[in-house]
Amino acid sequence: MGEINEISLFYGWWQMSVCLFAFLALIAIWFHLGRRQNDFGQVLLACSILCWSISGAMEILYARGTLGMEHGTFYIQGSRSIFSLLNSLFILLALPWFKYLPSVLEAIIKSKFWKLIVGLPFLFSILPTITKFINPQQSMLISELDVYYSILTLIILAWVLWESFNKRRLFLLAYLSIICVAIIFAAQLFKLTDHGMYQILFSAIFKSSLIMIFFALALSWVKDVSQTLSANPNDIKLRISQKRDDQGKFEHLLQLSGIFSKEKEIRISKSQHELLRKFAERRKGSSEGWLEIKPKNDSREDKTYDIKDYNEIKRLLHSILDAQIGKGAWSKEQHEIPLKSFLLERSTDRERKIRLNLNPEDIEIS
Repeated sequence: MGEINEISLFYGWWQMSVCLFAFLALIAIWFHLGRRQNDFGQVLLACSILCWSISGAMEILYARGTLGMEHGTFYIQGSRSIFSLLNSLFILLALPWFKYLPSVLEAIIKSKFWKLIVGLPFLFSILPTITKFINPQQSMLISELDVYYSILTLIILAWVLWESFNKRRLFLLAYLSIICVAIIFAAQLFKLTDHGMYQILFSAIFKSSLIMIFFALALSWVKDVSQTLSANPNDIKLRISQKRDDQGKFEHLLQLSGIFSKEKEIRISKSQHELLRKFAERRKGSSEGWLEIKPKNDSREDKTYDIKDYNEIKRLLHSILDAQIGKGAWSKEQHEIPLKSFLLERSTDRERKIRLNLNPEDIEIS
């Protein structure tokens, strides 16, 4: 019994100190970057790790006999269950802040009912657990409700982690996250047995692994932020021109400055040049400079629109990104959407009105 208490004491100190350090480190990453983005997902993940730290403090009290000899075992089981449930809850509440979510789950996780979806099972699980914590004579099965809630969390978490790393092309981390979740699943199953030593061993392994996965996730988010296009609209300048090549044919050229690290002339098609020239001339020649996009189902022949197909704009943006970054090397979220917001502005009054989001003096037509 003394040896077990020594192991519990060591494990308690390890869990409290390591998890507290991990909590502070994740909060520090959020403080420097996440709060500027109003992203509270990292805070919730950090709080889930803090629950483990507090649970470690309870382990120390238990190993030292502070919880009492008669009901100490019941109290430590109850506290483990409560903090395990809180840990799962914070992880589930953090999921709506994830940038990449499985398409099947995205609508549910992003919905306003998500808190209710994860909150009701949490209450169903924690209320009888608190009852057991207060009254040690309750059935042992009640304290194991956290296992079922954790398994639900693991299924969703594995799916979301895979999607997050996979979409960022961090394939090795995607596979490691699945291995980590498998270890956690094994640890949850050991909670249903009487193998105390194996429970402590698996608990230490999976908590270390999940903390490292959370840090990898945070750093992948930092990588996303660093690679996402950013620019000051007042620094963006656009120049369109055309010249004859050696064979006497016209080359249609575009040069953008203030967005990409390397500025170079981009060859665009004749239709893209005409579209961009229309944007530029309208912006320089009018205080508003709006162009109107033809509606999809409009078959009128007597009505003339500035842009006959919205895909013309999309193809132009793709040509710019292919030339500046490389075909297949850019993503919609990090590059296409920011570039579109830098260059173009949609009218708030008219849905199909669009114009260049640049100052007229920053536009040059040669």
